[in-house]
Amino acid sequence: MKFAHWASCILMFAAAAVLVSASGCAKEPPKKSGGDGKQEIVKGKEGPHEGWWCAEHGVPEEMCSLCSADVAAKLKKEGDWCKLHDRAQSQCFKCDPSKYAKFEAMHEAKFGKKPERPPETEFKK
Repeated sequence: MKFAHWASCILMFAAAAVLVSASGCAKEPPKKSGGDGKQEIVKGKEGPHEGWWCAEHGVPEEMCSLCSADVAAKLKKEGDWCKLHDRAQSQCFKCDPSKYAKFEAMHEAKFGKKPERPPETEFKK
């Protein structure tokens, strides 16, 4: 009888441990690479797109060269970098505002509507 009691306690403890570990957030906060090579956490707003869209920069979060040091490093290595504005050339709306249309279309295809336009500072030189 004691064994059955202990076995059920251990089973309940294991189930609780699995639930606690599964409920934690697995996504790291986005990081931004500074000019000195250090990374800093970028505090974003959780929105209706559950982190898919970087509203601050107008691109999908996983592609954002301003929020992700890993993305920035990859794009720099590929030669896709605007040295003047320190961001991916393919995402540099300051050099060419028409590039935003590509990302806007991606948002519209996923959510059925255009995203809110990023701040005008993303388009000014």
